[in-house]
Amino acid sequence: MTLGDFPDAWYLILSSRLIPDLDGGYTISALARAGQMAEAGAAPLLLTVDPGTVDAHAAHRATFVERGVAAAPGMFRNLFDEAAAPDGGAAAWVRQAAREGGADPAFEYRSVAGGAIELPQVADPDWHLTTAPIVIRDAAGEPVGVVDGFGALYRAWLTSLASGLRAENDRPIVVICESRQLGELIVGWGDDRVRIVHTVHTIHLEPPYREDSDLNALWRRWFEISPRFDAVLWPTAYQRDDVRDRFGAVANDLVAPHAVVGPKVSVPSIDRDAGRVVVLGRLAPGKRLGHAIRAFARVSAEVPGARLELWGEGAQRADLEALVVELGLDQVVTLPGLTTDPGAVLDRAAVYLTTSAFEGQGLALAEALAHGTPVVAYDIRYGPRDMLAGGGGILVPDGDEDALVDALRRVLTDAALRERLSTEALDAATTLSPARAMQTLAAACAEALSRDRRR
Repeated sequence: MTLGDFPDAWYLILSSRLIPDLDGGYTISALARAGQMAEAGAAPLLLTVDPGTVDAHAAHRATFVERGVAAAPGMFRNLFDEAAAPDGGAAAWVRQAAREGGADPAFEYRSVAGGAIELPQVADPDWHLTTAPIVIRDAAGEPVGVVDGFGALYRAWLTSLASGLRAENDRPIVVICESRQLGELIVGWGDDRVRIVHTVHTIHLEPPYREDSDLNALWRRWFEISPRFDAVLWPTAYQRDDVRDRFGAVANDLVAPHAVVGPKVSVPSIDRDAGRVVVLGRLAPGKRLGHAIRAFARVSAEVPGARLELWGEGAQRADLEALVVELGLDQVVTLPGLTTDPGAVLDRAAVYLTTSAFEGQGLALAEALAHGTPVVAYDIRYGPRDMLAGGGGILVPDGDEDALVDALRRVLTDAALRERLSTEALDAATTLSPARAMQTLAAACAEALSRDRRR
């Protein structure tokens, strides 16, 4: 892909935070998008608004670069890193955004940005919507005024950043917003030369995750404002179509799966460990790993040499370890912890297993396909149905542990089936290639820039 595919513009990828080994696939996919855009010549900046320290942010960026998931620390910028002036106190853009006023005594405050800013501690799930005053201080530590809430602070930073970029090269700006909360706060940003492309990472439904299930509370306001974004990128057609059926079609919704990069040479089925089944992801309730362990208790009794590896960390580790011991599986089921090389795990595996109750797309499943690893997956909202539509694995009715056992047994005991599924997996992964993802994104940006902003 060449630079000509992306319109001539500044590209800003806006995320709430990017911290190694936190937020699962969200962090991985946001970084991957930035890297793929950089390779395509779009030269994006990665913007975050978490109020960590400069040293902490530097350490996070160094880790990403070391792991090869970010090209260079210089592509990252953080609001609170840039809120402090070199000689102390708040930077000029923060002071200019402030009005007269002081702290609200109803809140406790914490000092950030080297003492330049004091943030109210808001104990509310919708903390980001507060207009409680944020206190701005000068180099002597004296208050110079307040900014009315996080939204006003974020927009002031973006306005200043946009002004600086245009002084360097006067061209339009495309913001790729990776967070619903941030989308709510910037949708009213009144800059005619800014376009906002909003991505989606997760499911919008509450249990039992049917098309008519209640909306997740975090999504309710978002759906009201979503037509105002210049484009909305859904990771699967299944989710986009569910949303259209419920809310009606809109002109700005596109299907744009998160892309994955496969190895240059895939490992043939014959060279893999024929009994190895792997899971990659957080050890969290939504992954329903108890299903995987219980099913594997039955599989291992019938398939000599079968082993299950649950890679990841999370709050359910102790419970899962206890279940392994309870079922007498400690010789065949292991929890190795986190891996920084998921490709190596997938290259050894005969099967990738997912028992999630829900996904946005399922990044680990996409990686399995890219590595030619056959998949066994529950048919859930969202991801497996779309990605396995052309083969590469076996879809199992959601929650059916008997069918899960049968599918695992079939794949583990049939070398010809594993080989066929491996070939199909590699073919299926071509629909998730970075080149295709960047073509879709570039087209969305070009369309957005070709007309007036929607918001």
